[in-house]
Amino acid sequence: MTSQTATSTAPRTPAAHPLDPLTADEIAAAREVLEAEGKVTEGTRFPLVLPDEPDRHTVLAHRDGHPVDRRIRVTLLDTRTGRAAEALVDVTARVLLAYRDLDAASDGQPPLLFEEYETCDEIVKADPGWRAAMAERGITDTSLVIAAPLAAGHFGVADESGRRMLRSLTFLRCSESDNPFAHPVGGLVAEVDLVERRVIRLIDTGIVPTPAECGRYEAEFTGPARTDLRPLEIRQPQGPSFTLDGPVLRWQNWRLRLDFNAREGLVLHQIAHRDGERHRLVLHRASIAEMAVPYAEPDPARNWVCYLDAGEYLLGRNANALRLGCDCLGEIAYVDAVLADDLGRPETLPNAICIHEEDTGLLWKHTNIFDNFAVDSRRSRRLVISYIATLGNYDYGFYWYLYQDGTIAFEAKATGLLQTSAAEAGAGSPYATEVAPGLLAPFHQHLFCARLDAGLDGGGNTVEEVDVVRLPTGPDNPRGNAFTTRATVIADSGDGGRTADPAAGRRWRISNRGALNRMGQPVAYTLVPAAGPLLLSQPGSPVAERVAYATRHLWVTRYRPERHYPDGDYPNQHPGGAGVAAWARPGEALEDTDLTVWHSFGPTHLPRLEDWPVMPVDSCGFALRPSGFFDRNPALDLPRETGDGSGTHCHA
Repeated sequence: MTSQTATSTAPRTPAAHPLDPLTADEIAAAREVLEAEGKVTEGTRFPLVLPDEPDRHTVLAHRDGHPVDRRIRVTLLDTRTGRAAEALVDVTARVLLAYRDLDAASDGQPPLLFEEYETCDEIVKADPGWRAAMAERGITDTSLVIAAPLAAGHFGVADESGRRMLRSLTFLRCSESDNPFAHPVGGLVAEVDLVERRVIRLIDTGIVPTPAECGRYEAEFTGPARTDLRPLEIRQPQGPSFTLDGPVLRWQNWRLRLDFNAREGLVLHQIAHRDGERHRLVLHRASIAEMAVPYAEPDPARNWVCYLDAGEYLLGRNANALRLGCDCLGEIAYVDAVLADDLGRPETLPNAICIHEEDTGLLWKHTNIFDNFAVDSRRSRRLVISYIATLGNYDYGFYWYLYQDGTIAFEAKATGLLQTSAAEAGAGSPYATEVAPGLLAPFHQHLFCARLDAGLDGGGNTVEEVDVVRLPTGPDNPRGNAFTTRATVIADSGDGGRTADPAAGRRWRISNRGALNRMGQPVAYTLVPAAGPLLLSQPGSPVAERVAYATRHLWVTRYRPERHYPDGDYPNQHPGGAGVAAWARPGEALEDTDLTVWHSFGPTHLPRLEDWPVMPVDSCGFALRPSGFFDRNPALDLPRETGDGSGTHCHA
């Protein structure tokens, strides 16, 4: 095992590249500048500290050795007054460039602080109304009770406007290590004002028996372990085939830059593939920019539940420190991440990113029946770049894959614990699965959104929607067997929201008309979706307004450096209408220009009994496949396999 670190806490040296990850010194410098400007008080917290990435043209113009101006975007929150602000700090010149107050009613709230989880628990447990409601349910000892800090959403309620809020469901535990989601307290919601530090409203729809059966999943509670599982070893005696030079990762013909930020987690920059003597750009930037988890229960105690795990909770700040053999397997390189804590001070998350290679089966093969059945084949290997984040009950693995044939793919793996509610045992629900007596697991969705800043051969890209279509029987198709493709150019921003159609094999081709392959056609990559249901909340509903990106599988927008996230900069308690919903208005030309492609995808989860008490991984994702980007199969030069990597023969 090797260990690499993407950032350093050594004495400050100037950044070598505009896209280098933030260092501890730079984060500390941002806070120092704000302190010197009088913007930091005892109550100031730092919900977001993010790199202010330069626009793509500035990055492309950068040359080794050129000076780099480093800027950081900082969101500040005064926990005593609820006032929030946004600052832009030049940490190279150590100067405050811009500062503006945020209007909670129109801008939305900053994301949640870690300290607010504990604050919410304290406020709820101190509330007389909540304590009385718990006593009516026979619960007076609250030492093992959890008042869950859940994002409040936005429902147009007048007395919630401008407040910094959480809504809290209640769960019980039998012990400190017990699974609280086995024991939801039904019918009870506390609505919390975090600034006033009080429960402003208690919803109590009536007493429901609390499920008593434990939901333990640890080995000591699940019976004897299997004894017939033999060791499986993954060895690379000569080490891995990739190299990591700071944030620059190289593998096979691929080259890219790694970054990790508090909101999106893992970000890949400048993904390029070597073709002959050239490194040809495919994507300027790739990340998972949002993930919504809307639930289906209409009950007043639950009909508000919809989490935005990137914009409200922060994927990167909730990332795990990974462990060899458990989270990653093989010849691993780890990369640490440096983020800011609630006080704006740097903290290092060790082993945030895992990099390793995997064998993925057959890449290509042919048996030549005209040449004594001669066989030629190659196995496929992929590079995996991943991290894992825990958001409350769910754990998510985020995996970017690079393949030897030029394919880029992404996979999200959802596991962890089901969110639950209570009901009379055996009563069931049309909106949930009863996974244990009286324990419901509500139907819900996981709706991811990938941000893909296209850059095929430098830029000037166009997106076409490609369908497979039948041709009518007639003189040109006498036996009715012919079919072809139909390509529709997405030419205007007003046409940029698209829906997948598996029956038509629909996919979206990103091309550069200014760069032609040897057949005289534009070089291209094709986004191949794994289409599932879009957002199932009703159009016009509060959830649909806030999660508008998930009402289409694809959005194509003009690239703008200020367009960061598909649901806007501050979706916490925002009424909606920001992000792609605003950028998709007609009037911006989308042909032969710099584009961002936003892809929405993810499972609609109808929980199974097999998902309890801990859920096996449920996967979803998409692929970007070269479609005339190369002049022929780019994996022809792989050596024959021997099993030991020397490349002369296969085993009999």
